[in-house]
Amino acid sequence: MTTPPDSKASRLHPVPAGAGAQEPPSRASQAAMARKSGGDKREAIMAAALELFVERGFYGTAVPEIADRAEVGAGTIYRYFESKEALVNELYREQKLSFGRVALDDFPSTAPTREQFRVLWTRMARFAIENPSSFVFLELHHHARYLDGQSRAVEQRMTELFRHVVVTAQARGELKAGDPRVLMGLVMGGFIGVIRGCVDEDRPLDEADWKLAEQCMWEAIRA
Repeated sequence: MTTPPDSKASRLHPVPAGAGAQEPPSRASQAAMARKSGGDKREAIMAAALELFVERGFYGTAVPEIADRAEVGAGTIYRYFESKEALVNELYREQKLSFGRVALDDFPSTAPTREQFRVLWTRMARFAIENPSSFVFLELHHHARYLDGQSRAVEQRMTELFRHVVVTAQARGELKAGDPRVLMGLVMGGFIGVIRGCVDEDRPLDEADWKLAEQCMWEAIRA
């Protein structure tokens, strides 16, 4: 996935009702905003790296290009990150944890599973729509070759949090029995497929589309 976020990642609008999306800043402004709004150089470097990794991929992006987008010297990057690999891992962890906060903070753990699923789906949609570059970077890129142990640990913790939600619902008899990873894979795979369709076909989903997708996925996993 190597197309600029303003031409592909931003195609995810509009958000389902109640998700509270805001228009993301344009591609050209994201890294500059980090500098001009009083943000530090590290923040500007991270913003620039996110933009470029989405546009060109990790292997297609050079450190001097990140420096140019961030409006810092190339040597400045190495004051904050040992290498491009260290930078992409820090970015991955930051974005993964941000996704987890949106999806799971104040999660309605005592609500019926049907309501929990609706909340989770809507929150994932909100993250994807409000943070299109972040979502494309996290879910539509392959990270396996360069993720370090710390990043893999973050991924594992996130997986365990979602797994707990599934196992608890299975214990109540409200989700299909079986390996929780299968149900999680169905939901996340379906969600990514919906997003990929928006991106590849240059067709944003309307509210009815989001509701249809959510209902179809629920029918696939409910007991």
